[in-house]
Amino acid sequence: MVIKQLSNVPFEETPGYEGVTKQILIGAPDGSDEIVMRHMSLKPGGATPYHQHDFPHLVMVTQGTGTVIDSEGGEHALAPGDSVYIPDNEVHGFRNSASEPINFICVVPIRGEQ
Repeated sequence: MVIKQLSNVPFEETPGYEGVTKQILIGAPDGSDEIVMRHMSLKPGGATPYHQHDFPHLVMVTQGTGTVIDSEGGEHALAPGDSVYIPDNEVHGFRNSASEPINFICVVPIRGEQ
């Protein structure tokens, strides 16, 4: 069993993702060989690229508000407690246009972090 405190997990910059940092809460170094749990933070004005990849995401917003953009370019408001499922290869993006950070938990298969 591995137990970690969020405040003790270092932040990593995410190249190509403007104003976005992440923390790997649980991953391969902890013995997880199938899934990775990440804590993402988008600063005000921060955004991920509009992108896709060959693995799904499970996302749950824990703090702040923002927007997720779907494969058709539709924008959907996000707030604490909202959950999002993004299937394999679906084009998507996240954006924070609020004045406070938006934070969310993002769970992906191990290949999503390699």
